[in-house]
Order: sequence, then structure tokens, then C-alpha cells
Amino acid sequence: MRMSGRVALVTGAASGIGAAIAAVFAEEGAAVAVVDRDEAGAQAVCAAIRAADGCAVALRADVADEREVRAAIDATTAAFGGLDHLVCNAGVVAVAGIEESSVEDWDRVMAVNVRSVFLAAKHALPALSRSGDGTIVTLGSVSSLVAQGRTPAYVASKGAVLMLTKALALDLARHGIRCNCLCPGITDTPMFRHHVSRAADPEALLRSRRRRVPLNRFLTPRDCARAALYLSCADSSGITGTAHVVDAGYLAAAEWDVGEEGATPTTATRRSACGRER
Repeated sequence: MRMSGRVALVTGAASGIGAAIAAVFAEEGAAVAVVDRDEAGAQAVCAAIRAADGCAVALRADVADEREVRAAIDATTAAFGGLDHLVCNAGVVAVAGIEESSVEDWDRVMAVNVRSVFLAAKHALPALSRSGDGTIVTLGSVSSLVAQGRTPAYVASKGAVLMLTKALALDLARHGIRCNCLCPGITDTPMFRHHVSRAADPEALLRSRRRRVPLNRFLTPRDCARAALYLSCADSSGITGTAHVVDAGYLAAAEWDVGEEGATPTTATRRSACGRER
């Protein structure tokens, strides 16, 4: 197992991508601190990990609050004897044009999405330094690289997460800590479903969004979790300061529409250049 004997802390781990990362890390042998404001959700994720013979502890924390972040890190090192991997996954989105956005909306998105990374990295640094080969994975987005409509605070925050990660990669390299930004595309999470639910016709919006993805599917949280595992384990030992895009091809083209019927061939009909099925 690629994380055997390691300790990881995952923020925003009560659902979605964070919960999947916690589960995959535990499956690979890590002891995992499941951190979230949603204490009941964190406890449920922790219980599922334990039921699968994994090792986990649930910790309630507001990732925008310095005292609570520091307490969660201290509790993790007390429970497991150290910290090797930090995953800054917690995030929120505000769907509103700039003219509709309030200062409170802006500050909340920046606090949860950006300040939380600063706080977690700062207070995890002593423990990660003792690890000798610690890692930090931040959760950016395809919106770290390109913009989308009606989410100015979210786009700004995810751009900031990517650049903060690059800065951390430079500053923390002397401690042997690698820092990379995972940038998912459209992922089927509770936050995404909430976003879509606000549309006049949610099902039509889902179809429209899916048609813009070359692989003609949304990512699953486990797609992102496996990428986070790669960036955290020895398989990526030479990689730091990167934006690791996992988007089913979303950013590969300026324009793309798979059409109503879809353009991705099935395994049964896909053939190689030699004419053999593969």
C-alpha cells in the first residue's frame, strides 16, 4: 500500500472530493484526520473508513479560523504521532455576478478557499518538516486556469490557490515538502449539484455541461481522490509546484460539443489502427 505508515489530514472531508480523498488514503494505509465544519458528516466518513478496517479520526474545524486550524493539526499529531500529508480541499462557491455580490460573499469565499490554505500550511509546517518527505495538495479548479461566468469570487480564489501553491513549493522545498495544486474539472459533488439546482431547468443544464466535456462524463470524487493520492505518494516524488489538471479533456479545446448522442466510442466498438478491438 502506497500510504502505509503515513498520516494525512484532509480538510472539507465530510462529503464530495474530500470524503473520497480520505477514503482512498485510508485504503492505501494512511491514518487520516477527517476535518470539516460538518461534524456529523465527518463522523460518518470516519465510521465508514473504520468499517473498512482503516484508521481515521473525525475533527470539527472551521478552516478559516486560525485557532481551529491549529487545534485540528495539534489533535492530528497527538492522535497519530505526526503528519506527513496535508490536503487543503475545503471550498465554497458564490454564484452571483459582480453587481450582485456583497463584500460578505467575497470575504467568505476568500476566507474558506484561500486563507484556509495559508493557515493550514503555516501550522502544519513543523510537523510536515519532521516528516522528511511531506506533501501539501491544494484543491484548485479548472477555474484556476480559465474563468467562468457569474462566479467572480470563486474564480479569483481558485487562481489565488494555484499561485499560493507555487509559492509554497518554492519556500518549502528546503524542508523536503512538495506542494502541488489539483485542478479538477466538472465533478459530480454535492456542491456542484447545489449549483445546478439553482438553474431554471437543472436537467437541461446538466446535459449542456456534460456535452462540453470531451469524455462526455462528469468526474467522480474518486477520480480526483486518485489524483490526490498520486501527488501525495512516492509515485510523484519529482513533482512540485505544478497544476495537475484532471478534467476529462475539458480544457483541451477552445470549443467542444459532443452532441446529444455523445461522441465517445464504447470499449466494444473502439478499434486500434490495426483493426483489432482493444
